[in-house]
Amino acid sequence: MEHPARTLTARLLASRSLPRTDPQVRRALVDEAFRAELEARLAAVGLQLIDNPYAEHVAVALADDVHEPVFGAGREYAASNIGLTRDQIALLVIIWALIVLPKRERQVNRQKLIDDGQHDMFGQEAPLPHGEEVAGSLSEASLLADFAPVLGHKTYVQGKLLSRLAQLGFIERRGGLIFEGPLLDVLLDYRLLADRIIHGTLGEVLAQAGHPLPDSDGADEGL
Repeated sequence: MEHPARTLTARLLASRSLPRTDPQVRRALVDEAFRAELEARLAAVGLQLIDNPYAEHVAVALADDVHEPVFGAGREYAASNIGLTRDQIALLVIIWALIVLPKRERQVNRQKLIDDGQHDMFGQEAPLPHGEEVAGSLSEASLLADFAPVLGHKTYVQGKLLSRLAQLGFIERRGGLIFEGPLLDVLLDYRLLADRIIHGTLGEVLAQAGHPLPDSDGADEGL
């Protein structure tokens, strides 16, 4: 007989991420006992469930206390534990800033409208906004024009950087546009990155390139 928590654990390990709309995932998000069993199964093998209510997917990642035993003390993984190079990480952060930050602003604004009752008299019971209504995309040609000169030439960025990020599930490339992949929002910590990017050097670089970022004030309420 199928055991739902066992099955969901195996599916997460096999797929790395699953959409929040998946029936078993939805159960894990609302059923405390089921979630506790899922988390216990993951913890038994040194993993944890990563769930950001604003993201469209959930994922699994190493538990904090096993980073050292798994990757060793040599710090080879200090920049990335999935083998990303420095320029791939740089491009990943740029794409995250250009897609996720504006998306989060739209999500928060939509949620505020719902909470104010302007869209639905029962708005406070509505799920957080996801999907096409808040999704964004980025022109690949524009990204290359603005950042390929500092990351390498166009062919290198397309063939080595973007292709690797797509392969790992951080982005999706369709029709000359870059879309958020299943792991982009859920694995990069918004609370850690947003303020540093918006008010840091990268925010100034993006603004100079014609990509001004939204203000981070209140953009992570409820997380």
